[in-house]
Amino acid sequence: MLIIDAHCHAGKGDGFTGPWDTRASLKDFLKWTANAGIHKTNLFAAFHSDYAAANAEVAAIVNANPEQFYGFAFVHAVHDRGRVFELVKKAVTEYRFCGIKVHRHDARITREICETARYFSLPVLYDVVGEVSMIELMATEYPDVNFIIPHLSSFADDWRAQIAFIPMLERHKNIYTDTSGVRRFDLLQMAFRRAGAGKILFGSDGPWLHPKVELEKVFALTASKNDLQKMLATNFLKLTAKARSSTNKKPVHKKPSFKKTEDVMSNEYHDPWLVKA
Repeated sequence: MLIIDAHCHAGKGDGFTGPWDTRASLKDFLKWTANAGIHKTNLFAAFHSDYAAANAEVAAIVNANPEQFYGFAFVHAVHDRGRVFELVKKAVTEYRFCGIKVHRHDARITREICETARYFSLPVLYDVVGEVSMIELMATEYPDVNFIIPHLSSFADDWRAQIAFIPMLERHKNIYTDTSGVRRFDLLQMAFRRAGAGKILFGSDGPWLHPKVELEKVFALTASKNDLQKMLATNFLKLTAKARSSTNKKPVHKKPSFKKTEDVMSNEYHDPWLVKA
């Protein structure tokens, strides 16, 4: 049975506040992966202030061993504003990456990112950090873009966010999740039973979480080989198929155009009907 880890960081960050922005070393992780029987791993950068540089480092790892690795381009909605298309274009055409990674810790996802993903037929793995309301907008505004929401929407184990996310996973055809870091197994089981195996991807959130531990959660969900294969590989391959295809040369959609500007871009949620205290 083919097993693909859809969620793993790699490379050096340029911060120094914690493992997430300091270094994502694969030295021990790849030994754990081999011992767990995992065949391929999808890589993207650690947190970084310059994702062009970080993506290049990940690309060197991916393309040194393309039989073992896939790659996603990490982008920052604010810092990369106006250059997302060019960053992703380079990642797709030169690095042979097959998806986009975005994190709410950096900034909230934007139209620029969604329209770039649509242009290149890429899935977007967006960690919403518990901000599940945004998923409804993404799913309905960009029905032809597939979004993977990792950790059932909250690595922080926010039960309220995860329980609110599961109906969205069930309802929207373009919303998926991964199993990485999900500690409340009852909620993972609920997602499996309500949304089905076709909406769940196996991920470890390596190199900081052990891949075999994360993998066992998937095997605990079902004994069905068909459902297991969907979660362990088929779903990932389906979502990235167009990006990986050599025939994916003629974009269906118009090239998105967003200008580079130094104007301050708000990163806060502003509901005009909510009065600030």
